[in-house]
Amino acid sequence: MGTPDFIRDIRADAGHQLLVLPGVTAVVFDDEGRVLLGRRADNGEWALVAGIPEPGEQPAAAAVREVFEETGVHCETERVVSVHAMRKPITYPNGDVCQFMDITFACRAIGGEAHVHDEESLEVGWFPVDALPELRDFALFRLKQALGDGPTWFEPAIG
Repeated sequence: MGTPDFIRDIRADAGHQLLVLPGVTAVVFDDEGRVLLGRRADNGEWALVAGIPEPGEQPAAAAVREVFEETGVHCETERVVSVHAMRKPITYPNGDVCQFMDITFACRAIGGEAHVHDEESLEVGWFPVDALPELRDFALFRLKQALGDGPTWFEPAIG
């Protein structure tokens, strides 16, 4: 799907200026304990499945929708892994600047076959957690949180 229509509408007035947006990430495991990854079309890197909720869409529903749209895999959310405000804005090749408030969910695959299902991915696949392709540190952090059984991670308020 790429950029949601409602973001395009905002960009028509806001131009490239910084937008603070909600984001969701799904750490999806299959019955063998493998994790679902997609190789992004925009930068060629392997990543966890992520996206932007539509207005009024619940975060868990957005995560499930994004997984299906990008990979063809049906999943269900099991728990919130982390809530994290990204420290640095992302500047996209077209000049748009965004900063995301990410909610990461641990998810379980319940059907479908992993395949490239939209234009956002070059490849998708299941990977054993001990044989992952190169991932960014933040993806590895969220994966580690999803593998654990601790409480939801968030950065404590400094007061």
